[in-house]
Amino acid sequence: MTAAPVPALPGEATPQAGPVSRLTRLRVARAAWLAWVVLVVSLFVASLPANFEVLHRPCIPPACVEGQLTGEDFRLLQEGGIPVETYAVYFITLLCVFAAVHVSIGTFIFARKSDDPLALFVAFTLVTFGVVTYAGSLDLLAKAHSVWWLPAQFISFAGSVSLVVFLYVFPTGRFVPRWSRWLTLAWIAREALRYFFPESPIAPAAWPSVLSDLVFMGTVGTGLFAQVYRYRRTSDMVHRQQTKWVVFGVAAGLGGLLSLGLLLTVVPTLELDLLIWWVARTAFPSFLLLIPLSIGVAMLRSRLWDIDLIINRTLVYAPLTASLAGLYAGSITFFQRAFLAATGQTSDTALVLTVVVLAAAFTPIKNVLQVSVDKRFREPVDPLASLKVFQGQVRSIGALIDIEQILGRLLDEATGALQASSAGLYLIRGTETSLVKCSPGWAADHSAQVVPLRSRGHEIGALHLSESSTGKPYPDELVGFLQQTADEVARLVDVLQAFS
Repeated sequence: MTAAPVPALPGEATPQAGPVSRLTRLRVARAAWLAWVVLVVSLFVASLPANFEVLHRPCIPPACVEGQLTGEDFRLLQEGGIPVETYAVYFITLLCVFAAVHVSIGTFIFARKSDDPLALFVAFTLVTFGVVTYAGSLDLLAKAHSVWWLPAQFISFAGSVSLVVFLYVFPTGRFVPRWSRWLTLAWIAREALRYFFPESPIAPAAWPSVLSDLVFMGTVGTGLFAQVYRYRRTSDMVHRQQTKWVVFGVAAGLGGLLSLGLLLTVVPTLELDLLIWWVARTAFPSFLLLIPLSIGVAMLRSRLWDIDLIINRTLVYAPLTASLAGLYAGSITFFQRAFLAATGQTSDTALVLTVVVLAAAFTPIKNVLQVSVDKRFREPVDPLASLKVFQGQVRSIGALIDIEQILGRLLDEATGALQASSAGLYLIRGTETSLVKCSPGWAADHSAQVVPLRSRGHEIGALHLSESSTGKPYPDELVGFLQQTADEVARLVDVLQAFS
């Protein structure tokens, strides 16, 4: 159906589009995102041969790149009969999987919500950080081919900065609290020195390692604090659930990473076992994958599953597992020594008694932990919950008999369902047609689809939709269903106008 010209309100100027329409800006942003992804992925693939070659050379910490082997690592592989070539292939595969997960989640967010600027930024962050910043692959490409030094540094810089910005602005796109923007500027300055002026005496490479680690952890910590602050002060219910997912993913990922690193630091002999060494090399990037997975859920799931249950179970069973592990170690040592002192030799009975102790202790420890978690982390009971439900029901009824709200809801639902760039809703009053509702960026000359509002055989108005944000024609079945809905709304508006 072709769009009909819509007269302007008497005495009112017809809305005019700005120099660049919202649809045009979206198309430019999408094209830029796709071009960026192609560039980043192409450079990552180009860096793999250099990365593969480096994995065959020993290094001396802290000059090692991600995954590179020390002399001790080479010896461990040789004793286990594993060729260095096998390790290099395995680690490159691990990097590719890590990058593929980030790109897949980022692309899925882009495909589903590319009309949302925040979603585009999140997708950009996931792709850039996951593909190049974590592994430092582009540094190796830049060393092998100096022409790529500046692009490689810029891409890595963008990935590092965007991840921190994400923690400060998610899920609304605004810096909360306000002081977080100044921390962002400080982080940008630090990363600019790191990537563009690495030889500078004030660059992070010249800092003491303890200071560098403290700055990094402090920045991530303030990002998580910003999420908690936003959760407690400004977020609605949906934003709170999104925040829970992101904070859970970041905390679980970094927590697992730091815990494993601390364990290997405290007990360095663990890495003398080839199996533990290999598992640790796999676990480090695997823990970090919890971050993009949680972000993907927060961005794409409307109901967000039951994150409260997941957090509850994690807070209970993680310390429960640690407690039982400690109890097992203490019990087996105690009973073995007791048997050794009494009989002069060890006994398998010690293992049986230890299992009995664990079985007896499991439920009491679990119950104590559950009570503690529920007491400190369960959402408090709202004494006004039922009254708030009733208030919501009253508002819903009021919305059904308020013409303005009915028409506004039709406009919003139609725009979202058909992915229209903008829309305007007009009513016919006597001989005049009036614009009563419109979405941002609406201009009458952008009308690409008209859906009449018909009641009792005559039109009382029309819903005008601009071009779809996808750039494709509106499907006939969606337009047909929208027409049925518009007619239902028109009949209700007609009745309400008769009594007003």
